[in-house]
Amino acid sequence: MKLKIAVLFGGKSTEHEISIISAIQAIQSMDHEKYEIIPVYMTKNNDYYVGEEVDQIEAYKNIPELLKKSTQVIWVKDGEKVSLMRYPMKKFGNNVMNEVDMAFPIVHGTNVEDGTLTGFLATLGLPVVGCDVLSSAVGMNKYVMKTVLKDNDISVLDCKCYTWKDYEDVDALISRIEAAFPYPVIVKPLNLGSSIGIKKASDRAQLTEALDLAFEFARKILVEPAISQLKEINCAVLGDYEGAQASECEEPVNSDEILSYEDKYIGGAKGGAKGAKAGGSKGMTSLKRKLPADISADVRDEIRKMAVDAFLCLGCSGVARIDFMIDEANGKVYLNEINTIPGSLSFYLWEPLGMKYPELLENLIQLTLKADRENHKVVYSFDTNVLAGVSLGGSKGSKIK
Repeated sequence: MKLKIAVLFGGKSTEHEISIISAIQAIQSMDHEKYEIIPVYMTKNNDYYVGEEVDQIEAYKNIPELLKKSTQVIWVKDGEKVSLMRYPMKKFGNNVMNEVDMAFPIVHGTNVEDGTLTGFLATLGLPVVGCDVLSSAVGMNKYVMKTVLKDNDISVLDCKCYTWKDYEDVDALISRIEAAFPYPVIVKPLNLGSSIGIKKASDRAQLTEALDLAFEFARKILVEPAISQLKEINCAVLGDYEGAQASECEEPVNSDEILSYEDKYIGGAKGGAKGAKAGGSKGMTSLKRKLPADISADVRDEIRKMAVDAFLCLGCSGVARIDFMIDEANGKVYLNEINTIPGSLSFYLWEPLGMKYPELLENLIQLTLKADRENHKVVYSFDTNVLAGVSLGGSKGSKIK
């Protein structure tokens, strides 16, 4: 009997469309002879849909029409079984659309990649591909991530975190930032990816604009010094707590000082998603890049080791992409951020090392099955008679006998 794997994508996120591309790329490369793949599309309201065209990239040119052809579902746990049930349910007939053995979230950004979706799926008792709740949440929160890495001697740029409360007095906030860092600085939302809401500021006027932009997308933002002579390098890592391996390094080629959303997903994309028939963005595969990166062997080794160290330090599992910055003025390497569910799952970074996309996906599934076996050995609950001795004691509180 085939293992039934639900691939979830979309969701309430600014990276909704990129998630669709990443997921359909993956679905087309999965072993359909070995696994039954169940594509599950999440709308921007986080409603779930299944259907014959949900895994077709062409269908997303008209999402309202796609939803009419598809079936809304909800997750139902019945004992050890987890099912996708038709919603609203019919009074007569079978409402079970499919049973699910494993969840494979291929989602990007806030509300989905930050551990929220993983946590929900975990409460159903499903094995979930990728990072757990904690590592997902830490990876998404750039300030917490940097704090953890810095405490473990992994090189990151200094930064400051500010909130909407600070933003109420913009002049005072700008003065605090100027006291902390010289210009230029980078301003970014605390918990977004895909370069959304990021802006460089070289003076007060630009800093005001950068703060306005970042606070459109998040309640908390990060400010850090900008590297003037910047080279960006990305490296993926695959594994779990027992060990991990690094991919080849790439050097993104951006059209501006900061790698933008358009650079990553739109610029230069004339074909469809890998394996797809429609035109449009190819996701992260459309990014102009030097692969392998134009760096020395020593720097390559340094970055690949730092990537694995960070992956293990943050307790990651599955595949993650870690982005680095090199200050070419002094050769210093800084870890910039981690993407716990990277665009296109960074499959293209493994191909130069001989690992094709289907093999990467199989490794991710096997890592999840391994984690599930280990989780079954852990005691999470036990019988107790505590409740037998509880007396609420009226409105003033409880009393345990």
